[in-house]
Amino acid sequence: MKKNKKIREGVVVSDKMDKTVKVQITNVMSHPLFGKIIREHSTLTAHDEKNECKTGYKVRLIENKPISKFKKWRVTHILERPESVEE
Repeated sequence: MKKNKKIREGVVVSDKMDKTVKVQITNVMSHPLFGKIIREHSTLTAHDEKNECKTGYKVRLIENKPISKFKKWRVTHILERPESVEE
């Protein structure tokens, strides 16, 4: 078993699939030469066993063994539920 699993935090951008959510991860960094702030975005597909996550939720993901072709992450915690999201 892998000891140091990667942990990421991001915002759910799609919850249309069954037990699967797409999470956008934002990485903020400074350009090494010019110093300008750069935001890089990546989208991960994660497993949501209880179908709890809705679009706009802030979640924490943990690395997991591959569940399907694209799902290699699992939702562990819902960090923030925005009030504007209708359930």
